[in-house]
Amino acid sequence: MDDDRQLGPPDPNRRDFLRTVGGTAAAAVVSGCAAPDGRKGIASAATIQGAVPIKLRINGKDHELRIDPRATLLDCIRETVALTGTKKGCDHGQCGACTVIAGGRRINSCLTLAVMHEGDRVTTIEGLGTPDKMHPMQTAFVKHDGYQCGYCTPGQICSAVAVLNEIKAGVPSHVSADLLAAPKATNAELRERMSGNICRCGAYSNIAEAMAEVAGTSA
Repeated sequence: MDDDRQLGPPDPNRRDFLRTVGGTAAAAVVSGCAAPDGRKGIASAATIQGAVPIKLRINGKDHELRIDPRATLLDCIRETVALTGTKKGCDHGQCGACTVIAGGRRINSCLTLAVMHEGDRVTTIEGLGTPDKMHPMQTAFVKHDGYQCGYCTPGQICSAVAVLNEIKAGVPSHVSADLLAAPKATNAELRERMSGNICRCGAYSNIAEAMAEVAGTSA
């Protein structure tokens, strides 16, 4: 049945509300919020109610910050300190893309609060080496094509460096035949210890070869 009735204009109250919200959001994007060091486009934790002061030592540099106590180390590194080499993958501790070295141990930075690491020495991919002076592990990854899309690579490299340090320190793994014997950088050890770092491109063999070269063994 034909209906000659025409729909009227939107409810003015609803229209005005949407216009106001949209305009406010756009203004926020354009103007940006200053971080503690004055950068734009990054929300300032100093404006968050309940923000706490914290001093983090990242890549040998001290950062005095005010952050939301609920902020993860990953978000603090990326959003507040603006070191975006560390990647956010699953944000559930399942992929390893956010791996950093804190207090000498590799950790998933998405699973730990930034306030828990005051006093720790935190190393991200930027702290391992530079394009002009790469870390041996970075050089080996390039040589053996240990990456494809590259998204997981920062976490892979940080984890790989920490793995060799674990082996050197005598820390056993689930595949260590003798928990009291010094572990060696065997193919099984390397693959087991790196199992928490997911490479969706499937460059696992190349990663193992890069690690083996740095360790001075064969994959």
